Amino acid sequence: MNTSLLVWIVLAPLLGSILSGLLYFYHIKKSKVSDIYFSLIGTITPLISFLITLYLFLRMNDEKIIFKQQLFTWLNVDKLNIEMAFLGDNLSIFMSMFVTFVGWLIHIYAIGYMKGDNGFGKFFAYFNLFLASMLILVLADNPIILFIGWEGVGVCSYLLIKFYYGNKENVLAANKAFIANRVGDFGFLLGVVTLFFALGEVDLSFASIEANLANASNELLVLSGFLLFVGAMGKSAQIPLYVWLPDAMAGPTPISALIHAATMVTAGVYMVARFHFLYSGIEEIGLFIAYIGAFSALFAAIIATRQTDIKKILAYSTMSQLGYMFIAVGLGFYSTGLFHVFTHAFFKAMLFMGAGGVIMALHHEQNIFKIAQHRASLPIIATTFLIGVIAISGIPPFSGFFSKDAILAAAFQEGQYLIWAIAMFTAFLTAFYMFRMYFIVFVAPTKHDEQYVYTSKTITIPLLILALGAIGAGFLNLPAIFGGNHFVDTWLSQLHSKHIHMDHTTEYVLMALSIVVAATGIMAAYAKYANFDVSRPEDETGLIGNKFYIDELYNILFVQSTKKLSTFIDKVVDAKIIDAFVMNSSIGFVNIGKRVAMIQNANVRFYAAFMLIGMTAVFIYLYITLGL
Repeated sequence: MNTSLLVWIVLAPLLGSILSGLLYFYHIKKSKVSDIYFSLIGTITPLISFLITLYLFLRMNDEKIIFKQQLFTWLNVDKLNIEMAFLGDNLSIFMSMFVTFVGWLIHIYAIGYMKGDNGFGKFFAYFNLFLASMLILVLADNPIILFIGWEGVGVCSYLLIKFYYGNKENVLAANKAFIANRVGDFGFLLGVVTLFFALGEVDLSFASIEANLANASNELLVLSGFLLFVGAMGKSAQIPLYVWLPDAMAGPTPISALIHAATMVTAGVYMVARFHFLYSGIEEIGLFIAYIGAFSALFAAIIATRQTDIKKILAYSTMSQLGYMFIAVGLGFYSTGLFHVFTHAFFKAMLFMGAGGVIMALHHEQNIFKIAQHRASLPIIATTFLIGVIAISGIPPFSGFFSKDAILAAAFQEGQYLIWAIAMFTAFLTAFYMFRMYFIVFVAPTKHDEQYVYTSKTITIPLLILALGAIGAGFLNLPAIFGGNHFVDTWLSQLHSKHIHMDHTTEYVLMALSIVVAATGIMAAYAKYANFDVSRPEDETGLIGNKFYIDELYNILFVQSTKKLSTFIDKVVDAKIIDAFVMNSSIGFVNIGKRVAMIQNANVRFYAAFMLIGMTAVFIYLYITLGL
């Protein structure tokens, strides 16, 4: 069914970005513009997108319809047809719902966080553009339009990570994120191209791709599925393309919240779910995805146990939780993976926003031990932060328990016991390092007298709303053993996901074991850090503290080797071979020219002599040959 409203979900924040950008140029060139105008534009436009999405969601729920809007034909060359079209089906509307809602709350939070910043208007222009790019990605009707949004979130993350570009470290972090994602994006493009030719060069809409899968050989489908997932490795920060994510914390905290909760990093999971019809037929790649997710989850959790930067701890927790999501979608439990994307959006946004409130109160200090040494009284932030920590640790009845437990049960049901064991151990580590952070920042004794720090309503109200989601969002997909109706699974039935089918006793045992594992992690963190001497902080040393030296390894293998290769090409190949050949050739021609130029000297008598010599030579030739 066609509707003109789909495009406005994207256009609202896009127009907001353009308007904020124009106002900002006026602000810096002509006359100062009050921050209130940027605030209104920046927060109203995401709200419009959310309200439109909510309206379409309610219509879809009542009328059992989907929406599609074709704007124009972008490219039509031979068999290649690309329509600028948006698709509002159950999957895209589900994603748009929480992307716009959580994104809107983060925009409100940003008003308080960025208050007084010289780049306030520029920040909201970028922020709105980021949200618009994610919505293009989610609502795209074909992978080419999806790629526009895919690249859009990459560009916006680059602009926002280096927002304070006066600091060299911020620029380097932005470059790292941009380059790492280009590697993944190249894989994604190759996957789309491979799929196009494998299917017989058909129309590239998702519906057409699904309808023509039978035309392709299994080998090309496997290759295409792998290459597409390379793109997901970059966007969703999975091994080996994860290294950009911790450094991305250089940007202002609101952008960290938006990247980790509602945009960019969830794009890879969404893409795999969108191509569910492809991955369902190539289970070997699905299993590969699940293993990459499992090892990424474990690897990130191990590193997080020794981090001291509050935002980097949360960054590694995002990488770890994304690993859980890839376990689910890789094993064919698409709705289960997306359910964890949904619950994660609430508690991760809240955790980042809470961390930002603490950072602001401590004058932008991010080391958890230094934060503890100069602790401020922040009751609302402390309470909501605890809710987020409990949710991500998987303690019932908080949302993270239901979504994470479903993933653990899925791995166990599929007989992937190694993945299940890795995920269970990662759950223990998650509870440990998250409560380590909480106990150090908010609980461990300090000699400093705590002073209450006022926090603006634009910061506390979004936190309280998200806290409700972190507590209650899990009930939307409540398991049948608790009397639930699996609303999310039902809503996403188009994905033909696998579902949990095991006897209740096994399910209860797995749940109990999951709770015990998480509780053990919490108790271990309590025993070590609840009364920790914060004046003697842990340092980031050793193998784990130095993140297994992966950054250093990548620097040697890729950065330094590329520099050496570039230097060799510049100093040897270019200077001594190519330039030498060209210059020596030119010198030879110049010398020849100089000798020829001796003849062209404008001396009439010299010319007459040459003519005489020439005529004499001709006469001699004629005399010899003709005998004249």
